[in-house]
Amino acid sequence: MIETFKKTADFILEGLNYKPEVAIVLGSGLGGLGEKIEADKIIPYKEIPGFPVSTVAGHKGALIIGTLGCKKVVAMQGRFHYYEGYTMDKVTFPIRVMKYLGVKFMFVSNAAGGMNPEFNVGDIMLIKDHINHFPVNPLIGPNEETLGDRFPDMSAVYSRELIAKAKEIAKKHSISLQEGVYIGSSGPTLETPAEYKMFRIWGADATGMSTVPEVIVAHHMGIKCFGMSVITNTDKPSDPNLGTTHHEVQNVAESVEPQMTLLIKELMLLI
Repeated sequence: MIETFKKTADFILEGLNYKPEVAIVLGSGLGGLGEKIEADKIIPYKEIPGFPVSTVAGHKGALIIGTLGCKKVVAMQGRFHYYEGYTMDKVTFPIRVMKYLGVKFMFVSNAAGGMNPEFNVGDIMLIKDHINHFPVNPLIGPNEETLGDRFPDMSAVYSRELIAKAKEIAKKHSISLQEGVYIGSSGPTLETPAEYKMFRIWGADATGMSTVPEVIVAHHMGIKCFGMSVITNTDKPSDPNLGTTHHEVQNVAESVEPQMTLLIKELMLLI
């Protein structure tokens, strides 16, 4: 697979005279950030060797290489999910390629259901840690030592330095932030009330169907990670008939996009 990663990276970098330092996974809440990148190259996923194709509404399915602020970046407009039927190798394939593009930092965003009673719809949560509740770990299988250790330490997966800087930026711009633990599971069903209760007992503050596999793989390769969740719905035990739709999730994520975009752009200046 190493040769495959390298060939895909070479394909993406063809015609460019630089390597991007920062990767951005433009999940829910950061979709519009792609339009603010001074793009040198935009490649549809279907044209990139080895890349899957995103099948979820709201995920455009293209790779952007260019400049954001003072940094050279590569941005994924849309990610891949385990529930789409892809193997974990496929879900995380683009992240492996990022290493061979020269990436040292990765920013990720997602839409999440809030379980912490102090959270409200529309809150932005900085991810300080995660729980992997997917049925498989993306590192299962033979380990390539040139990528990372067989048993990577997971005590500080999300960069504490970047979290601290994000808090400073938010304070400067009067942006309210939450901080908590994200639990990732396979989906595609949204959680039942009993599952919400179980996840909360486990110590999770928000839940979603992405991010964890990508971050595990990036961390395995020594890429520093920073993650944010948009709280798009919350557990309402007082109203068990209150449901959630994917359309509502997208609308909430879009409403906080300007704040999340501002945080990412200013973080770029500090790394």
